Amino acid sequence: MPGTDLAQVPFKRQCTLPVEYKGVRLDCGYRLDLLIADMVVVEIKATEQLLPIHEAQLLTYLKLGGWNVGLLINFNVPVLKQGIRRRVLGLKED
Repeated sequence: MPGTDLAQVPFKRQCTLPVEYKGVRLDCGYRLDLLIADMVVVEIKATEQLLPIHEAQLLTYLKLGGWNVGLLINFNVPVLKQGIRRRVLGLKED
């Protein structure tokens, strides 16, 4: 579902990410929570803590879709900035 906010930034909600395996295309293999300006993948969670499987999910979306930047946001934290993780493909983070 495409849309824009007050700042006129284009985004898509529940964007499907097709998967192709051995020449067979699966139309609804994955579903992105948000795709901002066709550049940034945002995966939203509300869990006790972010787990490695959540980061793997985001990295899979980035690799399959050809995007470089992703945000993993967990809303179940006292301060929101504690629940945000940014991932950039090809960038080494310490």
